Amino acid sequence: MEVSAEQREALLSTLKARFEQHMNRHRGLEWATVQARLEANPEKLWSLHEMERTGGEPDVVGHDTRTGEIIFYDCSAESPKGRRSACYDREGLEARKEHKPENTAVDMAAGMGIELLTEEQYRALQELGNFDTKTSSWVKTPSDIRQLGGALFAEYRYGTVFVYHNSAPSYYAARGFRGSLRV
Repeated sequence: MEVSAEQREALLSTLKARFEQHMNRHRGLEWATVQARLEANPEKLWSLHEMERTGGEPDVVGHDTRTGEIIFYDCSAESPKGRRSACYDREGLEARKEHKPENTAVDMAAGMGIELLTEEQYRALQELGNFDTKTSSWVKTPSDIRQLGGALFAEYRYGTVFVYHNSAPSYYAARGFRGSLRV
C-alpha cells in the first residue's frame, strides 16, 4: 500500500508543521533527521497517512538511539474520531449477540500497520500533554486479562491517568484507540 506523490507531500507538510508546533514532544530531535528516516522507509508513510486520515494526528514522541528508529504516537487531543465505536478484538466482536460494531481496535491497528499503545506508552504520552480528557482509548491488554474476557482502556481525568477494564465485546462512541509506529 502506497500513498500518491500528492498525498506524500501533503502528509510530510502536515507532519513537519505538527513537529515544529510541539517541540516539547521530541526535545533534541531535528526535522531533517525525521524526514531522512521517512524517506529511507517510504512504506511507513502509508501507515502515517492512515493515522492522519482517521484523526490520530501522529507526531514524533521519541528516537530509539539503539536502532535509529523514530517513534510516532497518535497525539490528537481526544481518541481519534475515525477509530471509535470498536470492540477490543475479533474474539470480542464475535462474542456480541447483537448491535455489532463495524470493526475492532486490534484489527484496525493491524490493518493500518501500527500497534496499540501499551499502558506504559499511554502514560508516557500523558507526560507530553493532556489527552483523552473527554474520551478513552483501548490499550494493549495483557494476555492473562484477555483470556479472562477483559480488555483495558485508559483516560485522563482529574489530573490523573486512569486505566480500567471492560469486557472485550464492549464498545462506546467515545472510546477508540491510539497507536504507535516505529520508522
